[in-house]
Amino acid sequence: MTVPLSVLDLAPVPTGSTSRDALRASVELAQHVERLGFTRFWVAEHHGMAGVASSSPPVLIATVAAATSTIRVGSGGVMLPNHRPLVVAEQFGMLEALHPGRIDLGLGRAPGSDPVTSHAVRGTTDAGDFAQELAMLRAFFEDGFPADHPYAAVRAIPAEGNLPALHLLGSSGYSAQLAGQLGLPFAFAHHFSAKHTVPALDLYRSSFRPSEVLERPYAIVCVSVLCAQTDERARWLAGSGGLSWLRLRSGNPGTVPSPEEAAAFPYTEQQRAFVDDRLADQVIGDPATVRAGLAELQARTGADELMVTTSTHDPAERLRSFELLVA
Repeated sequence: MTVPLSVLDLAPVPTGSTSRDALRASVELAQHVERLGFTRFWVAEHHGMAGVASSSPPVLIATVAAATSTIRVGSGGVMLPNHRPLVVAEQFGMLEALHPGRIDLGLGRAPGSDPVTSHAVRGTTDAGDFAQELAMLRAFFEDGFPADHPYAAVRAIPAEGNLPALHLLGSSGYSAQLAGQLGLPFAFAHHFSAKHTVPALDLYRSSFRPSEVLERPYAIVCVSVLCAQTDERARWLAGSGGLSWLRLRSGNPGTVPSPEEAAAFPYTEQQRAFVDDRLADQVIGDPATVRAGLAELQARTGADELMVTTSTHDPAERLRSFELLVA
């Protein structure tokens, strides 16, 4: 590839396995892709989902960073409305202090869960104003509150002097425009919002203002990938993710099913069309097919970096997918 490759991981929990197994597999994956030369390893924040074990990015980031030595580690992302900015600053300031120059703080504004779970996480139905919360977070890192601000005397230790690399995440135009206006890197969730990728990146670039962080726009595009020895095997393995997505959208999320379970599932015609449409936005196939698909996506979006997310029932197949991608 002509651009850096990175990884987004959700710590998927296969059917018949446990969250403990999934988290261990995520650490092993980070070590694996570090050896393969990937640029960064991000973990997502989701709550109340049996098939996703990554509910606490700071804890998992600390574990992954301690188990690796060169790859950048970060959040893809921390859902800022779920947390007070001071707490996020303290957590990620500590991570940066422990692993200087290796921590990314990717921030999103979605809840990462259903409304009831979101209320349980936040303690309120009010998500707050994302731009204001972001400004407050940056002020804690940079000691930037004016003298008459209620928090002017509050110190975020050890955040002061330990600012991680900030990124905004999005699946629509809001965060794209905000990232551009603030001169921050922007990561787009092509893996579940493919139809909005190009318009959002266009908005990001047209809104971009140079800052102390960036002189020019920097866009990361996250894409679902599954690479296997043959196109046929890759499509068969991808059935697990297709059925998972169908169950999620049907209000019945669960653990990641096996390819055998996905192949035997009695899809209706409408369900089959939904899964096929979902898989059409992914890059699935043998190494040549996948590399061609990623090259086309990069050319179409102008991405400065591609971030790959891969979910399989068997963690060994996930490791193998990344091996084949860069072999």
